[in-house]
Amino acid sequence: MTVPFRRTLADREDVLGGAMLAPALAYVILLVGVPFAFAIVLGFSNATAGSLSFGWAGLANYQTILGDPIFLRALRNSVIVTVGSQVLVVILATAAAQVFRTAFLGRRVARFVLLLPWAVPVSLAAIAWTWIFDSTFSVINWTLKAAGLLHGWLYWLGDPALALLAIIIVQAWRIFPFATVIVLAGLSSIPQEIVEAAIVDGAGFWRRLFRVELPLLLPVVAVAVLFGVVYTATDLGVVYILTGGGPANTTHVLPTLAFQRGILGADLGQGAAIAVFLLPFLIVVAIGMLRLAHRTEVGGAGGAL
Repeated sequence: MTVPFRRTLADREDVLGGAMLAPALAYVILLVGVPFAFAIVLGFSNATAGSLSFGWAGLANYQTILGDPIFLRALRNSVIVTVGSQVLVVILATAAAQVFRTAFLGRRVARFVLLLPWAVPVSLAAIAWTWIFDSTFSVINWTLKAAGLLHGWLYWLGDPALALLAIIIVQAWRIFPFATVIVLAGLSSIPQEIVEAAIVDGAGFWRRLFRVELPLLLPVVAVAVLFGVVYTATDLGVVYILTGGGPANTTHVLPTLAFQRGILGADLGQGAAIAVFLLPFLIVVAIGMLRLAHRTEVGGAGGAL
């Protein structure tokens, strides 16, 4: 009696697919959807930590933060850090993938070492980077001075511009292994016949890279960038441990400013309003990356036909 039922369920792909997706969908709704909906409600309230009062504030929180130069700077910093780190990640991941696709002695060990930044907890990694960027004990400063390239000191976490650069470096270091694995998988999926045809036509390494491989890798790179943007734009730990938003609130990004105002400052309404601003930014990036990947796939299919 169970055989017809199994066949019916297998034939109805919509029911089977929905049943298999239901646990993951419930997970996303409970751990992402419900907290985000609550944050939207908090953004329109005057709720504060330690108080049970909950009043409707309308757009007051949004009017306050839009007129706050610290928020505007945090919004700009979020864009700079996210874009800068992802540009660096794409360049480094593409170069590393080219290296790891070739056989060399110790490649397995090198791949293991490559994944360490991705596996190390963010807090431990950020603490290690605070020593690397320390104005007195910085290994970067000592190396540059030993090479004769630096005569003074670089106050990495004390200068706003250098602090932003340090944050970009650390964020790129974190995402770089994950992006390298994705790009390496994309390189492995490129048909060898296409590469061999380019070699026969006399294309050198750089011409093959920019004319053949990178166009075919764009959908894969778009996925890597999309994940990297989400991880970077929503990250609190790196900036909070490295600079705490300083000096003088000049290196805040949206997550750290939301934490400062909402948790440390006990203004839950304003903190939630700041956090909600992440949504439009992530939606725009996601739509852009997905459209780029789709257009590239369609163009590649048309070219292949």
